[in-house]
Amino acid sequence: MSINLITKNFLYEIGSGDFLIAFFDTIDVRLTKGLFKKSYPYTLEEFYNGHISYEHLDGLESELKIIRKKLKKFKPNKLVWDKHDINKRPPWGEDISSDITDLSNYFVTPD
Repeated sequence: MSINLITKNFLYEIGSGDFLIAFFDTIDVRLTKGLFKKSYPYTLEEFYNGHISYEHLDGLESELKIIRKKLKKFKPNKLVWDKHDINKRPPWGEDISSDITDLSNYFVTPD
């Protein structure tokens, strides 16, 4: 089943729910060191829970820019597929596009 982001006028396909959760788990483990909602509240609270209010979009965008910059420091093999089982790997394993050079571009989708 595919997860989508929906705005007033557009729908963007993200991928599987596991893929989206891996995004949040990777941020949690690699960047917040377990302080899940404290470091990036718009991303890890509102966005994680499925809704971001219009007045918080600028804050979310700022957080995502910081997150992307910090994820650039991690190689793709540092992906966290499941924070409850840190050794778990995605179904495709290490078979990823050569375009994926670090975790900042691991979660990029066609949309």
